[in-house]
Parts: sequence; structure tokens; C-alpha cells
Amino acid sequence: QVQLVESGGGLVQAGGSLRLSCAASGRTFNSDTMGWFRQAPGKEREFVAAVRWNGGNTYYAGSVQGRFTLSRDNAKNTGYLQMNSLKPDDTAVYYCAAADRLSVRLYDYYNWGQGTQVTVSS
Repeated sequence: QVQLVESGGGLVQAGGSLRLSCAASGRTFNSDTMGWFRQAPGKEREFVAAVRWNGGNTYYAGSVQGRFTLSRDNAKNTGYLQMNSLKPDDTAVYYCAAADRLSVRLYDYYNWGQGTQVTVSS
């Protein structure tokens, strides 16, 4: 079973940038889609962005459109979420997961990583 491991979180000032990584280990990432979700304290986990692993098609939540960019390195079995112009509202634990199709639905995803904390100070 593929294990997904997020990294790259941290503390950044508003307007700053971070790049999150989601590395697949154990096996080659062979799902259709890699997605990113986030969960802020006291809130439900919400969709952020997703990329079709072999086709490269991407989809972003409106709240991050134009600020966040997905990419992937198939050879390294790793996906990336470049986050620019960060806002305090982006503060959350960010998770990556796999899905069998491009979806914004939480329950379409599996093989969740452990998450990485992103904190944006004002």
C-alpha cells in the first residue's frame, strides 16, 4: 500500500510562501489523482487542490485559486503544493491523499498522510 508523507509546513508571515511536498513511499503512486485538503482548528477538513497524476489536469478551490499551484515529479513519486501570498486564513494542517478520479469530495480520497502544519501570522 502506498504511504503518503507530507512535509514543508512551518510558520510564515502573511504574504509569504511555502512549498509543501507529498511523497509516496512503499510503492509507486498509481492512483489517478493526488489531492490536498486542509483542516483548521474547530473546522471541517476542506478541499484545497487536486492534480491528475498522469494527465496533469488540476483543480483548485476558489479560496486558493491564483495563489496556490500544484506540480508533480513522477520520477520522484512526489507532488508539490506551492503556496504564495499566504494569508492568516490559510492556517491549518494540510493533508495529501489519493483518489481514483479528480474530485473535491473528502470521501473519494484514501491513503491520507499524517498532515503538516502551516501557520500564517498577521
